[in-house]
Amino acid sequence: MKKTFWALGLLLVISACKTDKKPAWADLNENIIAEYEVKGRTRTDVPDTGIHSNLEDAKVTNLKDLKTVSLADGVNAKVYWGMGALMAVVELEAGASMPERVIEGERFLFVREGEIEELVNGEKRTLIARQREEQGPLTSAAPVHEFVYLQDGAPTAIKAGPNGAKILEIFSPVSTFYLDAVGYGSIPDPISIEGFPVKPNVEPGVVLNLDELQYAELVPGANSRIISGKGVQMSFLRMNPNTTFARHIHPEEQTMLAFNGWIDEIILDDVVRMKEGDIVNLPPNLVHGGDLGPYGCDAMDVFFPPRTDYDANSKVRLDGYHKIVPMGAKAKLLINGSESEPTLVFTEGPAWQNGKLYFSNMYFDENFNGDPKKSSLVEMDPNGAYRNIVQNKMQTNGIIPLEDGTLAVCDMFGHRILKMDTKGNILKVLADKYDGKPLDGPNDLVMDSKGGIYFTDPQFTGDAVKSQPGRSAYYLSPNGEVKRLLEPNSYAMPNGIALSPDGKTLYINNTFDDRESWDVNSDKENFIWAYDVAEDGTISNERKFAELYLTRGILDKLEKSSGADGMKVDAEGNLYVATYAGVQLFNDKGEFHGIIYVPDYPVNLTFGGADMKTLYITTHDKIYSIPTKIGKS
Repeated sequence: MKKTFWALGLLLVISACKTDKKPAWADLNENIIAEYEVKGRTRTDVPDTGIHSNLEDAKVTNLKDLKTVSLADGVNAKVYWGMGALMAVVELEAGASMPERVIEGERFLFVREGEIEELVNGEKRTLIARQREEQGPLTSAAPVHEFVYLQDGAPTAIKAGPNGAKILEIFSPVSTFYLDAVGYGSIPDPISIEGFPVKPNVEPGVVLNLDELQYAELVPGANSRIISGKGVQMSFLRMNPNTTFARHIHPEEQTMLAFNGWIDEIILDDVVRMKEGDIVNLPPNLVHGGDLGPYGCDAMDVFFPPRTDYDANSKVRLDGYHKIVPMGAKAKLLINGSESEPTLVFTEGPAWQNGKLYFSNMYFDENFNGDPKKSSLVEMDPNGAYRNIVQNKMQTNGIIPLEDGTLAVCDMFGHRILKMDTKGNILKVLADKYDGKPLDGPNDLVMDSKGGIYFTDPQFTGDAVKSQPGRSAYYLSPNGEVKRLLEPNSYAMPNGIALSPDGKTLYINNTFDDRESWDVNSDKENFIWAYDVAEDGTISNERKFAELYLTRGILDKLEKSSGADGMKVDAEGNLYVATYAGVQLFNDKGEFHGIIYVPDYPVNLTFGGADMKTLYITTHDKIYSIPTKIGKS
């Protein structure tokens, strides 16, 4: 009975699409639906557009195998389409221009490489793409891929910048301009894209950055930046390694383009490995799924018409994000330490005390060799004015405020934790040994309600010989006793450390893992780990708390290095984690709530401001801030 019902649902959808001829794959598809008891949705508003795709149903091909279409001198495109959406991957030589024309229906324009000039609301605007810089001590730029949404009647006049550009255009309904360019023949009248239940989730005529959009969860391990228009919907997928998409169907047409990594795409009764540049058209209700390998896969799915379930998923994730970050809030640049004095190199360990921000300015060369004689401890006013309070003496890292108005400071290269006043004077050495031997390099720290201090020591110093047997975390009790909490080298690089608001849970993250240039690997990988805290400060019940996103360059190296560094917990227990991907947000259950986009790789962070709701973020040579709704209690 169940199998018959779903087969009937498929026939209802096919009839709703007004398809007169049964496709060649239909019988096989029905058998697979019955065999695997595949469930799906039905909708009655999928129109017959009269447009026939240039891609064979369910057959994977590659962009390079498509005919190159010349649009103008120095402008060439690879074009593919389904019944309701058309995609054009366009390459423009330096200074080349596309023919000026008027948008029919709607168009999304994404800059993939280089820069272009485009008419937006009648004015020439520059849109750019910038790739993520390889993370290092002197490089930290986050990616930028700008895009704009234009609707029916808007003029378009695209011109490439001085280094050329690569763009992606997506149209609904299928663009007659491109159909003419490829010699389609008799083109049916365009359908109306008005009246579909999903409404555009971006404003037309506004230049946006794709990398700033939040991810929505599709299935565990697969998240997507979802952009909806009136008639088309794009899903920019990040699929984690070893994720599985079970066989499924949906009543919308789907075209898929693989960007990076690979996926073993299940199509009917076949499995096809899709890699960079591979494309496939999946008609409504054709059974498909996928299995991810060790690299994961980045891809773009385009749906016609837009999916209501994806729209709902996107709103759920946005609602969670905006419970923490106000609507419209963005990271604001306070200091660019490469252009102002004193020069900043690698900023770390921020702490708010007495109405001012204190942070470490660590010197590193391109090989991460530090130098206390080129480092400083910095004080910043709320307006961004700043000054060194200690310079050329020590290479400090993590800092926390103490109740008496002073600071606890990790003097990393000095192998100790200090109590200092806000003028930079050393008042006391809080800890410098464990088991009678020097600490190697205290990195980050957090204080409990009793005055005890938890700190990490990843041995990230230039000393050839280390004093302790491995990387670890410690507890400095209120009476001055230092206890080691972790088995040495159980983490590849223990770094950020934080406590829950009630002090009962300790969180520790792991910066690197499975890194070829790193001499320790562990099972901690790209996770935040949680521990129960005992009355004497010791910890137990180690468990995974949250999984951190990995950037594409890291996945391509088969690493598990999230770049996780500083962490802070707000008054409601939400966790803020500085990583390569941005500031990742989790609630007190470890559920992901989004990523705060920062134009540079965030290193550490803290709450401050008059209401303690401003999040200050250190990023190599820059300092940013962003308002939050909760803040520190």
